Amino acid sequence: MQHLRRYREIVFVFIKYGFGAIIDNIGILKHINVRRKILKQTNDENIAKLSRGERLRLALEELGPTFIKMGQILSTRSDILPKDIIKELEKLQDKAPAFSFDEVKSVIQNEFGESLEETYAEFEPTPLAAASIAQVHKALLWSGKTVVVKVQRPGIEKIIAQDMRILEDISKFVDNHTKYGKIYNFTKMVEDFKKRLGEELDFRIEGENAEKFKKNFLKDKKVKIPSIIWTHTTRRVLTMEYIDGIPLNDFNAIEEAGLDRGAIARNLAKSVLNQILRDGFFHGDPHPGNIMVLEDGTIAFLDFGMVGSLSPERKRQFSKMLLGIVYKNSRMIIESVIDLNAMTLNVNMKKLEKDINNLRDRYVEIPLEKLKVGEVLNGIFDLVFSYNIVIPNEFNMLAKSLITLEGIVEKLDPKISVLEVAKPIAKQLIPKMFSTQHMKEEIINATMDYSRLIKELPSFLLNFLRKTEEENYAIELKIRDLENLEKRVDKVFNRLSTSIILLALSIVIAGILIGSGMSANAGAEMYKLNGIILKIGLAIAFVIVLGLAISIFRSGRL
Repeated sequence: MQHLRRYREIVFVFIKYGFGAIIDNIGILKHINVRRKILKQTNDENIAKLSRGERLRLALEELGPTFIKMGQILSTRSDILPKDIIKELEKLQDKAPAFSFDEVKSVIQNEFGESLEETYAEFEPTPLAAASIAQVHKALLWSGKTVVVKVQRPGIEKIIAQDMRILEDISKFVDNHTKYGKIYNFTKMVEDFKKRLGEELDFRIEGENAEKFKKNFLKDKKVKIPSIIWTHTTRRVLTMEYIDGIPLNDFNAIEEAGLDRGAIARNLAKSVLNQILRDGFFHGDPHPGNIMVLEDGTIAFLDFGMVGSLSPERKRQFSKMLLGIVYKNSRMIIESVIDLNAMTLNVNMKKLEKDINNLRDRYVEIPLEKLKVGEVLNGIFDLVFSYNIVIPNEFNMLAKSLITLEGIVEKLDPKISVLEVAKPIAKQLIPKMFSTQHMKEEIINATMDYSRLIKELPSFLLNFLRKTEEENYAIELKIRDLENLEKRVDKVFNRLSTSIILLALSIVIAGILIGSGMSANAGAEMYKLNGIILKIGLAIAFVIVLGLAISIFRSGRL
């Protein structure tokens, strides 16, 4: 009831954009006191002409920052949403009207305990950019260093906290009351989203991400990461080094500067692939607005609010999958999927391997330089999801990053293939998979697992033996598909019984016929007696066979 007004606002926006039937199916209308007739009163001809993806994108944009961020994350989930909706969600622009300079001053004073004029020597009132969560200003420190200052929008945490509570309620409702909840764990999705959004609201975490990228690229001369000014950074204010460069999508400016677009494309692809394959820590949103080119062709990454992280094991799994794609090796792809440890017990491995082979055959004739790694990854993820294999979230973000990267590289230089750039990087990782260090880690992990097993086994056996002493203890063995097995056994025995009876009758009748033939000269009375016995025998045989047939047909187990 506390959030009833916002509930109604969310529902009315989705109904406005043509999703009333879904809202109605979920069954939420009666709980927020909205009558079903409203569904028929909100039809807009202009909105009806739009595709479902466009309508969803516009609805999320209208609902504000929480839903915009949710849409951006959902655009990485090709295992859940169809391609046409994914394509539209990728267009979600996190832009918003700028908030006032007085509000900027208020936030900075609250965070640093001093006025804006005391904190910064100069501060441009007009923002460089404004988004739903924050806006960015150019400023000058008292040390003379030029910086950019990211200031959080006032009150945004309260708005997002309210929306997150509503999303938590809705996800639990859907999981508990609809068929969709049995297929997808919406509650877990919202928990992950809440954690990610909470990290994005804390600018100190973004600063730590930038520092980690900077450390990873210390030896890469053609990659620039801005330095964080920690003395001027808090939870709601982030100050970093100002980078003067050309936006990556400003192709005219790049050419006017005399820069080689092919070299930029190759450098960009190599830097992102190194983030994934070498460091296991990658930019989660490498769109052109977050990347700049310096006058010497150096790539500069900006905005580190959305990042992905791969554990060493996940890194090895993805490297194996990538090598499987490069060499068009189905076995390597299958092994990498198995290594995810996300399979259910009833996965038909033979069928999965056959489907992977069919997927591979689609790309066999395509030259490596024309192959799109993001497209192939999405194809693999869509396929394994149909087998109830849940792809880890970091892999979905990774696929989205690679698709974005391929789009940028293609526009910069269509002749450069991301897969060709990835091949030598991935090959360098093969020796590491079999290195002594890796083997040592595997042995240590296995030793710890066996140590735990040996330690817990006695108590487990003791508990088991104690349970067997209870009077009502019973061990129940279940055979899968037992009923069908019983039917098949019954059919076999019925057919065997029928064959034996028919064989016995045949022997008896044959004996009577032979006896009749041998006694044909014994006289008319004996011949007549044999005829009667033969007729009686045939009648009895007919009755037995008829009864047996009726019994079998009634049981339905012939």
